[in-house]
Amino acid sequence: MTSQTSPSGAADYAEYLTDFRIEDVIARLDDHADGCFNAYESCCGKHVRAGRGNVEALVHEAMDGTVTRLTYAELDSSSARLAGWLAQRGIGRGDRVACMLPRSPQLLIAVLASWRLGAVYQPLFTAFGSDAVEFRLARADTKLVITDTANRSKFDTLSTCPPVLSVDGPDSTHQEDLDWSVAMASPALATPPPRLPSDAPFLQMFTSGTVGKPKGVAVPLSALVAFHLYMELAIDLREDDCFWNMADPGWAYGLYYAITGPLLLGVTTHFCEAGFSAEGALAFMQRHAITNFAAAPTAYRLMKASGIFEQAEAGLCLRVASSAGESLNPEVVNWVAKALGCPVMDHYGQTETGMVCNNHHRLEHVREHGGMGVPMPGYRLVVLDAEYRELPAGEPGVLAVDVARSPVMFFCGYTWQEKDPFVDGYYLTGDVVVGNEDGSFQFAGRDDDIITTAGYRVGPTDVENSVLTHPAVAESAAVGQPDEIRGEIIKSYVVLRDGFESSDALAEEIRQQVRERLSSHAYPRIIEFVDALPKTPSGKIQRFKLRADAASGA
Repeated sequence: MTSQTSPSGAADYAEYLTDFRIEDVIARLDDHADGCFNAYESCCGKHVRAGRGNVEALVHEAMDGTVTRLTYAELDSSSARLAGWLAQRGIGRGDRVACMLPRSPQLLIAVLASWRLGAVYQPLFTAFGSDAVEFRLARADTKLVITDTANRSKFDTLSTCPPVLSVDGPDSTHQEDLDWSVAMASPALATPPPRLPSDAPFLQMFTSGTVGKPKGVAVPLSALVAFHLYMELAIDLREDDCFWNMADPGWAYGLYYAITGPLLLGVTTHFCEAGFSAEGALAFMQRHAITNFAAAPTAYRLMKASGIFEQAEAGLCLRVASSAGESLNPEVVNWVAKALGCPVMDHYGQTETGMVCNNHHRLEHVREHGGMGVPMPGYRLVVLDAEYRELPAGEPGVLAVDVARSPVMFFCGYTWQEKDPFVDGYYLTGDVVVGNEDGSFQFAGRDDDIITTAGYRVGPTDVENSVLTHPAVAESAAVGQPDEIRGEIIKSYVVLRDGFESSDALAEEIRQQVRERLSSHAYPRIIEFVDALPKTPSGKIQRFKLRADAASGA
């Protein structure tokens, strides 16, 4: 493995751990020093009181190119009016307020208004169909839905639907809808935001899981500590940064780190309402002089495959880039450094834990290409065997958080008792990793994604990264296909870049390249070219669908 270059001026990781005190982080989140939290206070109120109300909280670019800027003072004023209207309707502490809106100023105002009341914000991804919406609203006992005309029909067929506040106002089909303009003309909330205990929820999430129904996850206010650390250390977000996280706030990474995280630090976040395209991403970065960028690996792969970034570095202002959601392969890491002119760091986390293992931009530590990085300060990560015993370095097992020795770990409540991931004092992530002697970790795959072929356990990540090194490949996913002799053989599903045609010769070329780069047992004996890989709305590859397809073709 080759090491990535460490960022200049970064603090030493080991020294940082020596001086780390969770109390110092908590003190920076709020100016009340009362042992309680309020997400609105931490993300907006304290910045206004500190005289930073004129700092831009949001730069939003609409579909037509119109740009709206919202300062922290304006966010404070707007959220106070909406919160006053919500309070008049009886919404308060612990009530779920759902929002299905594109990345827009109204979305940000709705989030902060909910928090001002001690209510719990519930995201609804705009690509959800009515079944997904109904399941989440019913499970959460949602009190109000905020949406727009473009998404209003998603609620028409629900067996029961909470009151709807439309940012576009009622129409002839939905005359009973409540009017956003009326709500925003209401008197501002007169009472101060409630101070809440650290275990009180402020976000109602649903995991995007690849099997079964989504699991309800109530995120407590103590998560703000972890979010703040991630933005400060892994993302290296600075006051003068122009920050753009492409992730949709309908999902955890976008809501946690495109909204909550940057607002905690009092920095400007950017919303691009248009859907993803490589051309659009490049133009947005250039127009808004983005300096700090975050996206899923899929976005980087598509940007690389487009070819339009190869001569773009001179027109970009990027200082750092970050990736999360899936493992980032070394070829993309090298491409980002060359084409975007900045280092990209891979980060690992879950909806339930936040980001727990990272290649930190701000901290100096060993960085291995393809590695997960080192634990977030305040977390102790371990590798467990099947009997939940801690394994030494070099042996694969399930990544777990040692709860008692992880003061930053926020205890996400699995609502409705749908899942219990805690065993013997450990939180089990379900991901298979290998710990290194230097304290860093390497990702191997989900436990149910591991391929066992001829007695060898092969993580799909290694296979996928090797396939991606071929210049014809844009995306790939590896699964095990049942085999009478070997138990399983490795099958790769491959999406080609533009300009390449599928053929037996190309499949053999890819197959032999992986065999040469990886090993004689961990190469795909079968390659199937596909137009697209099945993914969750948040962009994660649904390998269970590919496993089913492979099994049916065995």
